[in-house]
Amino acid sequence: MSLGFSPGDTVLVTGGASGIGAATAALAAGAGLRVVVWDLAPTPGGSVVDVRDPDAVAAALAAAGPVRYLVNNAGPASGGPPLPFTDGLAFTAGSVELVTSAWLATGPPDGAAVVNIASVAGNLVGTDSPWYSAGKAAIAGYTRHLATRAAPRVRANAVAPGFIDTPRMAGFAETPLGRSLIERNPMRRAGRPEDVAAAVLFLLSPSAAYVNGVLLPVDGGWTVSQ
Repeated sequence: MSLGFSPGDTVLVTGGASGIGAATAALAAGAGLRVVVWDLAPTPGGSVVDVRDPDAVAAALAAAGPVRYLVNNAGPASGGPPLPFTDGLAFTAGSVELVTSAWLATGPPDGAAVVNIASVAGNLVGTDSPWYSAGKAAIAGYTRHLATRAAPRVRANAVAPGFIDTPRMAGFAETPLGRSLIERNPMRRAGRPEDVAAAVLFLLSPSAAYVNGVLLPVDGGWTVSQ
């Protein structure tokens, strides 16, 4: 089934150098969209943009031209270096608000949509990292705010990935905890970045024109099986 995208429309993917972001960018390009990738890591054809820097975000948006679709994927990993709570919350949720507000200020074309990458953490389960759980829950709450305040001009939805086998999670599937999570998952495997990307593309697309304010778990049914 065609998702109804107009060829040449632009999608901006933050954190698009690897993992879920890279899979989303690749799938969007395959759907005929013009893809703009931001990341802190250099990537072919992408731009190095710190989503915490208002001036860098504004300049990169101006260079991108009209952006109809936005995917807020950038953010710190839960298993990365420890962060103070306020810093982690600002990077996780604050950067999503910063990029989205700057994008909205550009006056996105009709039919615009944003998908924010939240997590099952903080929304359906807890984690060891307080700032990660709080930040991902804040992203879901901010998405609901957008869905009620930015519509009908812009639709806003979020996805909540579970255990996804990305470069950040390299080797985790072979650990005792990783094996336990897979054994308890009804699908008996970790998710793939492409699994999340497919959900993101649907929520962005005109095929989801009446889907607004949703937090969609992409976890193989793990959270409902607990």
